[in-house]
Amino acid sequence: MTTVYVYVMNTMADWEIGYCLAELHSKRFFRKDAREISVKTVSLSKEPVKSMGGLTIVPDLTIKDVQANKGNVLILPGSDRWSESENSPILGIAKQFLEAGGLVAAICGATVALANIGILDDKKHTSNGAGFLNMFCPEYKGTDHYIDKPAVRDGNLITAAATGALDMTRLILEYLDLFAADTLEHWYAYFSTGNADEFFAMMQSLQK
Repeated sequence: MTTVYVYVMNTMADWEIGYCLAELHSKRFFRKDAREISVKTVSLSKEPVKSMGGLTIVPDLTIKDVQANKGNVLILPGSDRWSESENSPILGIAKQFLEAGGLVAAICGATVALANIGILDDKKHTSNGAGFLNMFCPEYKGTDHYIDKPAVRDGNLITAAATGALDMTRLILEYLDLFAADTLEHWYAYFSTGNADEFFAMMQSLQK
């Protein structure tokens, strides 16, 4: 069983994890032999948090329940509260995930938080445009490893720009090997272009 922990916090950018949560939770396009996935929201406490879109989320777990190991995943959404010290514990857990071989996926403001603790200094990564991390992270030393793409994977670390939610999801699904290759290809093509032919091709791929 792979547990996907999604860190939830006030002002979190709910749309940035929308594609990912929908596919991981519904399992609607999974391969027949895909691994078992459990999705859990996690926060500093079990007190409700309010997303940027106004959704109220009651966390399933607190951070002390998170198991940082090779088989699990930690997703860090964007928020305008990443600079607050109360979020330091989850960043320590992110380090534990990376060291253990577990997947960490960070998008938008969460990339700033990772840059601030040095995680992006020696890994290929992206964020909200060249120069963005330099602006918000005085100690950031990863400029030479910055790649100007919507989402980038380096080993067990995925980073994404605010506009890279779909691309981040594709990388997560690919890493976990949850979709057949052709299903994933058509899924991404359909949601990125709106071409109905890709939708029908995706549905046909599920019959193989």
